Amino acid sequence: MNIKQIPFGAAHYFNEEIPKRQIYLHHTAGNDNAAGVFKYWEQTTERVATCVVIDSQGLIAQGFSSAKWAYHLGVETKVFNSQGLRYEPLDKLSIGIELCNWGALTKVGEGEDAKYINYVGREVPADQVTELKNPYKGFKYWHSYTDAQIESVKELLLLWSDKYKIPLDYNEDIWGLTARALSAQPGVYTHNSVRKDKTDVYPHPKLIEMLKSLTAKEPILVGESKSAAKESTPKSSAKNKK
Repeated sequence: MNIKQIPFGAAHYFNEEIPKRQIYLHHTAGNDNAAGVFKYWEQTTERVATCVVIDSQGLIAQGFSSAKWAYHLGVETKVFNSQGLRYEPLDKLSIGIELCNWGALTKVGEGEDAKYINYVGREVPADQVTELKNPYKGFKYWHSYTDAQIESVKELLLLWSDKYKIPLDYNEDIWGLTARALSAQPGVYTHNSVRKDKTDVYPHPKLIEMLKSLTAKEPILVGESKSAAKESTPKSSAKNKK
């Protein structure tokens, strides 16, 4: 496991160890600079952070222990009330993983002239684009999570499942608001599981295959299954603009 410890001021997370029940997957909606994410968080006073950020090469940058915590979900009390649930301090009870990734993209043009633009107006190379068979939250095109990132996520999930006894069973409801997450039931979730306004992480086929493989009775070859091929259409381009 490729982990690099990143200097991160103790004032930017809570230095108390809390038993963990859940793991949440996020993406940064930013560039490929894991250390830079921690520097950005250090510019704020809200103690918003995750303990690890993973870049496109699979490097796991770690700013603080998974046993400690910071705010990374931002779930308001009204969300619990809307589901008829009591408030749960999910930030304390969970671990967050951030993937360096731009998220949703907008396609401009067609054919060889097509471009894929992120929300800050920058072009993402076509060979880094995943096209979903069915749009997710209004978007069909997304910045791809890399194989190296997905492998690092897998390693962390296995590590923390063993350490904190968090179950790794895959459930389809993690892509939308789910009472399981809000009621602090143990498991692996996405930011979408507790926030309707979020789009991280998105249902990338290889990510789903990896999550399913964690508890599969028979091995699943991530990225080589027929279902993954149907869901995702890789883009190609001679242009390199990033």
